Amino acid sequence: MFIALGSWQIVRLNWKLDLISEIESSLTKPPVELSSNQNKNFLKIKTSGEIDYDQQIYLYNLNEKGKPGFEVINPILIDTKNYLVNRGWIQFDKKGTLEISNPDETNIIGTLKKQNKANRFKPENDIAKNYWFTLNRDDIFVYTGKNFSEYIIYLDGNYLIPKPKKIDANISNNHKKYAITWFSLAISILLLYLYFRKQNY
Repeated sequence: MFIALGSWQIVRLNWKLDLISEIESSLTKPPVELSSNQNKNFLKIKTSGEIDYDQQIYLYNLNEKGKPGFEVINPILIDTKNYLVNRGWIQFDKKGTLEISNPDETNIIGTLKKQNKANRFKPENDIAKNYWFTLNRDDIFVYTGKNFSEYIIYLDGNYLIPKPKKIDANISNNHKKYAITWFSLAISILLLYLYFRKQNY
């Protein structure tokens, strides 16, 4: 059983390495024109659209240094299809201020990322106060009256406020460690078996 579990982790390890390689390759390619037929995770895109600033969402999150604040997220209409664009992170006290810069709507460059499932252990969104913990699709529909693509556009650029989130291939990959653990247990049991078998003869 332990050998089977170790072998499965090797399979998972190879799959994860291929995925990381694919993501890294995608992120180094020049952006392509956004098309709903080409949408995929970590695709770098360029497009233009109409950003809705009246229904701007403030999503609680930490920055790369672990400091709490908000990610600024806006609806954007692109060729009759609704997307959400994550424009980056701000400090709490910047919420609703004029310091939040507006990107060039005619030259949107970013990275597509498929929306993750909402964490059930996070607090409920406070829609009335525009204080969000998850991008719950039902709550977003209540707030905006619209349905959105399952892909979120993470804005690229040299903006300071909000500061765009860096998208990379930093994905948890502990399968090698798990495989070593399972194989070590298998060897330990084999050695114990041989020891006790020798004791009985």
